[in-house]
Amino acid sequence: MPIQRSENRAPGDLRAVSFQRGFTDTAPGSVLASFGRTRVLCTATYLDGVPSFLQGSGRGWLTAEYAMLPSSTSSRKPRERAKLDGRSVEIQRLIGRSLRSVMDFKKMTERTIWVDCDVLQADGGTRTTAISGAWVALHDLLGHMDKRRVLRDWPLQSQLGAVSVGVVDGVPVCDLDYNEDKDAEVDMNLVMTGEGHFVEVQGSAEGATFPRETLDAMLDLGAAGIERIFEIQRATLEG
Repeated sequence: MPIQRSENRAPGDLRAVSFQRGFTDTAPGSVLASFGRTRVLCTATYLDGVPSFLQGSGRGWLTAEYAMLPSSTSSRKPRERAKLDGRSVEIQRLIGRSLRSVMDFKKMTERTIWVDCDVLQADGGTRTTAISGAWVALHDLLGHMDKRRVLRDWPLQSQLGAVSVGVVDGVPVCDLDYNEDKDAEVDMNLVMTGEGHFVEVQGSAEGATFPRETLDAMLDLGAAGIERIFEIQRATLEG
């Protein structure tokens, strides 16, 4: 019997995806990324200078931060003040290394790009929403930097998108919401470039193993889902 998904989605369907550019006036790259009811504010700014290990290299750098706002979940999430929890640290490192994978820092001068991803509302897939939206915010920031002639050349080498996949009631599905994610037998996050190369494959089973063919099915679903995200990113930038 087919599983019942929100919005009557088929197993390979994404939720409603959108990227609202210029969401705030204060950051050159500012995007409200929405995957269904999950909403993440992704902003991108830059500062002169680079970390000490890059000083004098003539190269730029990029780093990312991630946080969930207190009202992003149904029960208030305490603010992470003095110390980030392990999950937030893991996710912001994932966002940073994913974005760095599509950058050529030799084409920047010694400046550091800061990408901030703040979850306004969480309904599953916050990290994948953040990565997909952050790429659009980064693109807008680089356009801003290019106009100010602080780049040697265009450093963004490829598109970048991410999506969650999993197995729910024995069926591989794409872009899980919270209710699907909490009951999933397998949960996986995929990050992919515009060339179809994977940057990250994070996955694990819950309580049982799964066969190779299930992994292949999830990879195929995820790759197709990210291709659709790429289409929406391109349409957003052309709009």
